[in-house]
Amino acid sequence: MEGQEKRLEYEVSKEKAVMTTTDKLKFLIPSLLGLFLFLIPVPYDGRWTIGVGILAEFFQNVFSDYLPQFMVVVLVISVLLTLVARVAKPAWLVNSEFLKGLFYVSGFWLSMRILGATFALMVVFQFGPSFIWDAYTGGTVLYELVPVLTTWFLFAGLLMPLLLEFGLMDFIGTIVRKVMRPLFKLPGRSAIDAVASWMGSGTVGVLITTKQYEEGYYTKREAAVIATNFSVASIAFSLVVISFIGLDHMFVPFYTTVVIAGLIAAIICPRIPPLSRKTDTYYEPVGKQISEDVPEGMSRSQWAVELAVSKASEIKSVGYVAKKGLQNVLDIWFGLIPLVMALGTIALVVAEYTQLFVYMSYPIVPILELMRIPEAASAAPAMIVGFADMFLPAVVGSGIESELTRFVIAALSLTQLIYMSEIGILLLRSKIPLSLLDLVIVFIQRTIITLPIIALMAQVFFF
Repeated sequence: MEGQEKRLEYEVSKEKAVMTTTDKLKFLIPSLLGLFLFLIPVPYDGRWTIGVGILAEFFQNVFSDYLPQFMVVVLVISVLLTLVARVAKPAWLVNSEFLKGLFYVSGFWLSMRILGATFALMVVFQFGPSFIWDAYTGGTVLYELVPVLTTWFLFAGLLMPLLLEFGLMDFIGTIVRKVMRPLFKLPGRSAIDAVASWMGSGTVGVLITTKQYEEGYYTKREAAVIATNFSVASIAFSLVVISFIGLDHMFVPFYTTVVIAGLIAAIICPRIPPLSRKTDTYYEPVGKQISEDVPEGMSRSQWAVELAVSKASEIKSVGYVAKKGLQNVLDIWFGLIPLVMALGTIALVVAEYTQLFVYMSYPIVPILELMRIPEAASAAPAMIVGFADMFLPAVVGSGIESELTRFVIAALSLTQLIYMSEIGILLLRSKIPLSLLDLVIVFIQRTIITLPIIALMAQVFFF
């Protein structure tokens, strides 16, 4: 039956995508533009970057004096609309799936938004305890981190539909399906999740994985593996990190290192506990719904093109694409930035005014020294603070003089993957069977696996 259903789906898609030149161009032109903007490094101002980076940097330079204040307003509005959603429940908000998902949130998310807005106001007006608003804690987050995230995710969010909505995901996912099972012990369909993360965002990957699991396309083990190993930081966010830490001229070797280390971790982690002990059973309310048979008489590449063109043919207007892009931006500005402001400030206060991270990182210092990492004692705390938020290692390590050490810190922060400010919370709230202990263990495993690889490659690049 599943094979018949697949062939029927093919016939339907064939009728849609076959074969109008318009639909083929609708797939090809936006996809090539998306590839160019997000994936193709280009020389700019004496260094290598990507198209989205050029746009973000230009925008940030023009509006640098106003971005922090603008984002304070955004943070305050985020709190007010969340309170309105929870208390008044107006129809215009509750009846909108997007607005309800963005503002009708739990008490935890509300408290984080209140905390983020409060910290931002304290920084701007310099009231309350000075350890909250000084230049090394809240000041760093609001005046250095938030403007970078604001501009980068403005363009990444607006332009992301070029990658996700015009068939590129379907094309790449279908082409690489054949390698997913032997390498990662996953169905080929998971390639789409992985590509969505690498090209879009880790959050997108988690949301796709959660939906696929709940619809019966992944087993418990497959969903847990994909969510913890393929929810990778996007190439755009990677460039944000490397730029913030002052090594944007090293972007190509940096991202190469992240890709290699991440792939090796994704091969090893599914084969060891706790992920290997998750059961290969499907979500009980729906059961198994997956079939990946390529239709008879079709090659894999032909099927990939058919699916991609079919996907592109579903786009009927520029307005739909623009709406999706704008929703991406609003989701990040109103949902993610408050968390970064709140948790980032707290983590920097702990790092700056307490010895907690220093004490916790003592066992790491001799390991870094063995790997010939300069300023090991200063770098060690940055190796563990990433569990709170992926960007914090870059913040903590930005003052280190050694470029090699900053390179290792930035690359490791992107391969650890499990950070509680966003991915961790999403996973714990999902129906995927992952506990907090599971996330801690996977974070440690990925650190142990990727750190030696990153250190070795850094030694080669900085030799």
